[in-house]
Parts: sequence; C-alpha cells; structure tokens
Amino acid sequence: MTAPTDRAAGAGHQERDAVHDDLCARTATDLVAGYRDGSLSPVEVADAVLARIERLDPLVNAYCLVDPESARRDAAASAERWRRGEPCGLLDGVPVSVKDLLLTRGWPTLRGSLSTDPGAPCDQDAPSVARLREHGAVLVGKTTTPEFGWKGVTDSPRTGVTRNPWDVARTSGGSSGGSAAAVGAGLAPLSVGTDGGGSVRIPAAFCGIFGLKPTYGRIPLYPASPFGTLAHAGPMSRTVTDAALMMDVLCGADDRDWSALPPQEGDFRAELDEGVRGLRVAYSPTLAGAPVDPEVAARVRHAVDVLAGLGAEVEEAEPGFTDPVEAYHTLWFSGAAKVVEHLSPERFEQLDPGLQEVCRQGASMSALDYLGAVDVRMALGVLMGRFHRTYDLLVTPVLPGTAFEAGHEVPPAGGLTRWTGWTPFTYPFNLTQQPAASVPCGVAADGLPVGVQLVAARHRDGLVLRASHALFEALAAEGTVSAAPVTPRA
Repeated sequence: MTAPTDRAAGAGHQERDAVHDDLCARTATDLVAGYRDGSLSPVEVADAVLARIERLDPLVNAYCLVDPESARRDAAASAERWRRGEPCGLLDGVPVSVKDLLLTRGWPTLRGSLSTDPGAPCDQDAPSVARLREHGAVLVGKTTTPEFGWKGVTDSPRTGVTRNPWDVARTSGGSSGGSAAAVGAGLAPLSVGTDGGGSVRIPAAFCGIFGLKPTYGRIPLYPASPFGTLAHAGPMSRTVTDAALMMDVLCGADDRDWSALPPQEGDFRAELDEGVRGLRVAYSPTLAGAPVDPEVAARVRHAVDVLAGLGAEVEEAEPGFTDPVEAYHTLWFSGAAKVVEHLSPERFEQLDPGLQEVCRQGASMSALDYLGAVDVRMALGVLMGRFHRTYDLLVTPVLPGTAFEAGHEVPPAGGLTRWTGWTPFTYPFNLTQQPAASVPCGVAADGLPVGVQLVAARHRDGLVLRASHALFEALAAEGTVSAAPVTPRA
C-alpha cells in the first residue's frame, strides 16, 4: 500500500511536471511576448526546460552536453535585462540548443566521435552561435550527431543511439537528429542544425517539426565544412514563425566565412503573412522516379491540395533530372575522407564502421572524379534555375517513408546499403544550394509524422518561409498538425 505521504509527494511531482510541461510547450515567439509583458521569467522557463531534459532526455538521448549552471546564469542575466526594459536581442531569454558540429565557446565539440578530445573546450563560437549570444539566447547544451554528421540517422560510437520522441523504438533521423528530438520533445523550443544532404529536413520530417535549409551562405559557417559547399546551417523549431525569428538572428554577417552571402535586407517575419495566392507550384509526387509509401504520398497530396485551396496555382510537374546520387557520393565521400585524414590507423579503427567504408571509398577518388561530380552539380543547378523560371515552388515528399527502427543506417530488410538510398528528395538540393524546408503535414497510419518539402530558387528563402507558414497554419487550423511537443514514453 502506498503511504499518504508518498501519494502527496507523487502528486506534488506531477503538479510540478505539469507546470514545467506547460512552459516547455510555449513557442519562442510566445516566450518573448511573455517576457515583454512580465507574465513569464527567463529563469522559470530555463528551470522548466532543464527539468524536462532531466526527466525525458534519457528516453531519447537528444543531448550530448547539458550545462545547467551556464543556462541558469544566462537566464538570470536575461531576466535582469527584461526587468530594466532593455532586452539585448530578438531571442533574449529563449532556451536554444546547438548541434555538436558547431563550435561553442567554453564547451567541447565532440562531433559524435571517440577521436575528439572531450577535455578541450574551444575559445570561440561558430557564427550562428555568436549570433545567438548577441541576441540573448539561453544556450542549454549541445545535441547529438552521427560521427562528423556523415549519415541520415543519429547514432555514434561516442553518444550511442538518438531516438524519435514519437516512438523511442524509431530513429530520429539525422544528422541533426539530436536537435530534432530535442525540439520535438519540448527540450528547448529552438535548435541550430546543419544540413549537407538533408540533415535538417530528414529529422524534422521524422520528428514532426519544421526545419529549413536556407540558401547556401545565407547563414555563415566557420570553420568551413570539409564537405564543402554542400553544408548549410539552418533553424529547427516547432513553428515556421519561430524559424523566421531564428533566421532574423542567424543571418548576420561574419567575415570568417568567405563564401557567405551579404546580410539579408529587412526581416524574414515581415512577409510571413503574404500567403501563397497566385504562386506557381510544381508538385512532384515521385521526384526522379523515387518510390513513395502510399501513406506518405496521401499526406503530401493533402498538403498540396491545401496549397491549392489557399490560392496557389498547382500543376503536377517534374524538374526532369535523373538521380544525381553518384555525383553526390563523390563529393560527400571524399569530404568524409578529408575529415579523418589526420587520424592514426588505431584511431581510424574506432570510427563508425559505415564511416570507415565511406572514407576508404572517398580516399580512392581522384581529382578528375571530383571535378566530374562538380560538372554534374553545375548542370543540375542550371536545370533547376530554368525550372524556377516557370514555377515559384517545387513541392515533394521529404522522405519516401516514416521513421524506421533506431540503430540502423537504412530501413531493415529494405535491400539498401547507404543512407542516400532512402533520401532521394533531399540531397539534390544541397547540390544546387537551393532553400528547402520540411513542413509537418500529418501523421501516417503507423502514428509517425510525415513531412512535405518546399523548394524555391536560390536566394528565395523568404518565399519558402512564407509558403511554409501559410501551409502550416492552414494544416494546424484543420487539426492535421500541432505545434505542441510530444512526450516520449518508454
């Protein structure tokens, strides 16, 4: 029999958890509004997020580092700024996580690898992290990644398997899987991920959140990725409004990135409500002939119908390219080989076995192989440039299926060998550097989320956000999607 005092203590814990969960369900936009009118405090929000991480992260393994002391210190400083009426930026007091491929001052960058030194905190921030600090964000911790971000799921020799908050037996996707799981589970409303072949959009789709890969160079990167100009940084959030808010923070100039675009004029939130009426939309249900699960196809088709109902001019049309996977492999695998070229043979043997195989392939490629892949890439870019003369947006599934079993690089029993075999909708637009987003568009019969991909011409990041916002809000109004976080259960 449970003693009365035990029952009272249990009820007290449940009540406290409910309060914390309510705060963790707020969007970043809501939090800033609450700080402004005095109804919320950055300290109570940070405490709630840290408590929810302590309670739920053991189930999903989204974080490889959490720093409660630093987060509470930053939250207290933010609370004082708000008390004085002097917030220092757009995200002052908002908890944010950072993928563990991005340098973060005072914390180690482990990159999911046993070959990195956990006792070596760095003395500088990546550009996106520096912008977060300038805007007063409360940095909670760093999120998990597969080793060096090499694949489309998130497990690594150093941090183990990261799981999907919708079903912890399933993968969160990758390589920004820790960020997606953290946002999806309400373990901080915002995260910064990276995307070299779908690494923001894949886990966003699997975990039922919004993720944007902006035009290459829109968010500066430093140090430069060994995967070259395939790699983008991007915001991950539960709503498109929050992602636009992040973009207004992250797109500041940084002279350490020689390939960065000029700073954006105006702000991304200003045009969010302009809608999609009159936009020319190409709907490609099976890009380059890729097979799609009927459940996914149905949810994406519904999203396309919603866009048409909002006034977009929708036509079923293919861009007309063949799968560029071999060119992508040449660029990606040679980049992976570059990442590990400094390792001793003993250290190399500690790498993820799949990464070892990819690196060996990459090391065998010649300069002519690489330049041939660049030719394919440039031709694809020209083709998509012409395509967008006719169509403002291309709409496709993000992925051909829902999240599969955790701990596998490819769906078991699917006959595939590499992660690129089940991501044919994402990596082509890293080759072309176009902005592309994953918008949650409902849940399949297996209870797992589905994402629809919106792609625009280079530099049209605002258009992708605007269309994504119109679609998300319409789907939310009909009850198809929700901005509420999910609570993972064992």
